[in-house]
Amino acid sequence: MELTTPEKPLTLTVVLGSNREGRFAPTVADWFLSLVRERTDFTLDVVDLARTDLPTSLSFNPAPAVRTELAQVSPRLAAADAFVVLTPEYNHSYPASLKNLIDWHYGEWQAKPVGFVSYGGVSGGLRAVEHLRQVFAELHAVTVRDTVSFHNAGGLFTDDGTPKDPSGPEAAAKKLLDQLAWWADALRTARTAHPYAA
Repeated sequence: MELTTPEKPLTLTVVLGSNREGRFAPTVADWFLSLVRERTDFTLDVVDLARTDLPTSLSFNPAPAVRTELAQVSPRLAAADAFVVLTPEYNHSYPASLKNLIDWHYGEWQAKPVGFVSYGGVSGGLRAVEHLRQVFAELHAVTVRDTVSFHNAGGLFTDDGTPKDPSGPEAAAKKLLDQLAWWADALRTARTAHPYAA
């Protein structure tokens, strides 16, 4: 079934959840972002946590430097119609840098869809995704069912950063983006007509 394109493109914010030195995230992200850029229903914003200097301690009255960093990131999250969180799996869960970004925000996530692209060892990051689903449910976000996951990710990509067998990942990414577009369009329409009551 062919999806209809929204009259106004949807703003998709992709969050790169790892900030570790030597991380594999850019390889997965470059591939995924190339697929998003082929679509006409999304405009793209990328929040890379390796380039986002949020403090690790939360405060109801953050220092001026913290407010400056939040002033750069928070409006971008607020402007999003949908999110894709790209996450590795660390110790059966997701990175502290991602938890930190999520916890500094609340209303920015509400009544918006969140999709997941994960990578890791044998689990492909799916244990991290399952933890994130619970967190985003608490924030009144809607997580889409289908994901893109790379099991033993380092062996699945060529040296130039493309999947060795692209057919499965590309099909999974298309399904994920189609579901995100449907939810993002429906929820944007609903938020415009009736502000969401958390």
